[in-house]
Amino acid sequence: QVQLVESGGGLVQPGGSLRLSCAASGFTFSNDVMSWYRQALGKERELVAAIGNPGGNTNYADSVRGRFTISRDNAKNTVYLQMNSLEPEDTAVYYCKAVLITRGRVSDVYWGQGTQVTVSS
Repeated sequence: QVQLVESGGGLVQPGGSLRLSCAASGFTFSNDVMSWYRQALGKERELVAAIGNPGGNTNYADSVRGRFTISRDNAKNTVYLQMNSLEPEDTAVYYCKAVLITRGRVSDVYWGQGTQVTVSS
C-alpha cells in the first residue's frame, strides 16, 4: 500500500523558516516526479515545486523561487521542502504528490494527507 506522509508544518512568524518532509512507503524511488502543492483557504491547489528522478531536475512556482528549495533523499524515500523567508501569503495546507512513471508514461499518482503551514505574527 502506497503512503505519503507529510510532516514539519506549523506556525511560524513572517521571515521565518520551516522544512517539510514527505516520507514515501509502498514504492521505491526510481522513475518518478515528486512535488509539493499547496492550497490556501478559498483558493485552488497550486504547484509549489517539483523534482524529477532520475536527474533531480527541479521546477518552482514564481512566487517561491529563491525562497523555497525542494530536495530528495532516495535512500530514505523522502522528499523535502525547505521554506525560507516565509510570508503570510504562504499560509496553506501543503501536499506531497508522487507521479510514478513506467515505460515513459504516468502509471500512478498518489497524494499525501497534507500539513498545515501558517505564517503569522
